[in-house]
Amino acid sequence: MSELKMSDNVVASVHYTGTLQDESVFDSSEDKDPLTFLVGHQQMISGFEQEMQGAKVGDRRTFTLIPERAYGERDDAGVVQLPRSQFPPDEELKVGMVLVAQVTEGPLPFRILTVGEENITVDFNHELAGHDLTFSVEVVELREATEEELEHGHVHGPGGHHH
Repeated sequence: MSELKMSDNVVASVHYTGTLQDESVFDSSEDKDPLTFLVGHQQMISGFEQEMQGAKVGDRRTFTLIPERAYGERDDAGVVQLPRSQFPPDEELKVGMVLVAQVTEGPLPFRILTVGEENITVDFNHELAGHDLTFSVEVVELREATEEELEHGHVHGPGGHHH
């Protein structure tokens, strides 16, 4: 049997650290369980999966993704003012809070930029939009996905989804 490589429909477990251009860490699995995902099922940003294709257990890769391969460029149209009346009257709103709007396509997170008496300015851009992202990744485990995982489109069990 040939050694398993990261490819579509494989369950991958990785340790990673993500940094911005100023080298500040925006996310890391350090001191946590590895990140486990089903490759090829839109659970990771596409550039991340593309860069990790073909990796084997023990491989380490470091790569930088431009915005188009990560969370896209910032879209000024994503910054909007909403009337205060669209928020629960008893909710204490603070700058920097991340809330979730329920839209037709599903949940849509947004960040509060300003809080006024009449209007709230919010940003629907992903907080990492417009940034080059550098990832340092180590593959710690690879396994074939089960039929159920492929059917559901996500990992089950440890590090994955529990029904």
